[in-house]
Amino acid sequence: MKLELRGITKKFGAFTANDRIDLVVEPGQIHCLLGENGAGKSTLMNVLYGLYQADGGEILLDDEVQQFAGPGDAMRAGIGMVHQHFMLVPVFTVAENVILGHEQAGFAGVLKMKEARARVREISARFGFDVDPDARVGDLPVGVQQRVEIIKALSQDARVLVFDEPTAVLTPQETDELMAIMQQLRAEGRSIVFITHKLREVREVADAITVIRLGKIVGEADPTASNAELAALMVGRSVDLTVHKEPAKPGNEVLKISGLTVLDENGLKVVNDVSFSLRQGEILAIAGVQGNGQTELTEALLGLQNKVSGSITLNGSEILGSSVRSILDAGVGFVPEDRNRDGLIAEFTIAENLMLDRSTGAPFVKAGNVQREFRDAFATEKRTEFDIRSGSITSFASELSGGNQQKVVLARELSRDLALFVAAQPTRGIDVGSIEFVHKRMVATRDAGVPVIVVSTELDEVVALADRIAVMYRGEIVGIVPANTPREVLGLMMAGERHAEATDASAEVTA
Repeated sequence: MKLELRGITKKFGAFTANDRIDLVVEPGQIHCLLGENGAGKSTLMNVLYGLYQADGGEILLDDEVQQFAGPGDAMRAGIGMVHQHFMLVPVFTVAENVILGHEQAGFAGVLKMKEARARVREISARFGFDVDPDARVGDLPVGVQQRVEIIKALSQDARVLVFDEPTAVLTPQETDELMAIMQQLRAEGRSIVFITHKLREVREVADAITVIRLGKIVGEADPTASNAELAALMVGRSVDLTVHKEPAKPGNEVLKISGLTVLDENGLKVVNDVSFSLRQGEILAIAGVQGNGQTELTEALLGLQNKVSGSITLNGSEILGSSVRSILDAGVGFVPEDRNRDGLIAEFTIAENLMLDRSTGAPFVKAGNVQREFRDAFATEKRTEFDIRSGSITSFASELSGGNQQKVVLARELSRDLALFVAAQPTRGIDVGSIEFVHKRMVATRDAGVPVIVVSTELDEVVALADRIAVMYRGEIVGIVPANTPREVLGLMMAGERHAEATDASAEVTA
């Protein structure tokens, strides 16, 4: 089925998310829609799927104009969507999820579950999915849950499939399996729109590439284009995608974590007996699929978790049980994984956000009064140093792009005397130009002798930045390995396999 979008425009108030976008996807084609988070890719696909109503333009399938009042109309027309955040009910079985919204009932209103199970088995067998129709979705691994989403779309005989950032929660092996599935779907003649910002994946499967920036189509690219060429299209300038760093020169031990265990509100272990150490001048990257205890580990380091046991020492002093204020004053810098919720106050200016964790004393506060002249001079200096692109230091954080918001957080945290720097998902939702800047600052921090912990679900980022890599799975560290460990090995570890060459928790970096 041929898909064509003509002049699609979608506005949210005064903000134009999609500006007269034209796109053609041929039958049997994987068409990659490439762009940074916030570029307008998902909005465009939500218009296609009937979740949003366009303010202008039209959708055509096999040259016929379509009118979708909602997702049901889109599905009936042959469009299926695999969402970035799965649309599954965890307590339902696979078969129940597949028929949800398309239930067929027999005598006395009894659901035709036998037919639903048979449909799941048929699709599963055709694509080698190995999915049990009676399995409870909440008990399935993330990669299998994604296959359930694909089965849902195929059960309605979707001829156009939209994959919206489908690899965000997958291990490398699961990503490779998904690429193979997409190629199989293409071979059947289905049209596929693949939304992503990961250049490696684009080059692996794309038949055609369209780049979107700030809500507009800015160019088409050939799948043979280099990463640098694609990145330049995405951000409008040339970008150095290589992380340049010298071998680590680790010094004295700064951080030592022993037997760290964190319980959630139900008393379940979300971090289980974690131990490792960190020295001056090295970057330890913590890898793993999202939801394996990384968030709780970093929050425990900052005193943000309540049910914690074990030991955390910083320069020989125990900080477990200390207040967040005390830990910050001890020299811990922290970039949280959700900058909007935990890193910034949207209604505050850049200048106000830059002094958030230093608002209790000199030099920003004196006798209970903010020293505005000092604060503004400091903000002006950091705005230049960290290339924060805004109207002025009085611009509100809410007015900044994701990359510039992240630069404000970095500027605040890296402008203190640090003993340890912790960055969780430091490049999530920012453009490749900002990623380049963030990586340079993190390496510079390491080279200044400050130990750095980076938590990232982006394996390319982990490998590029790390001196050592700790892999977490279900709250445990399954191994700590050198940065040159093959991706395939890291992928197996992210799925829970302990690797024979993994070092112990106190392993040191070698140059």
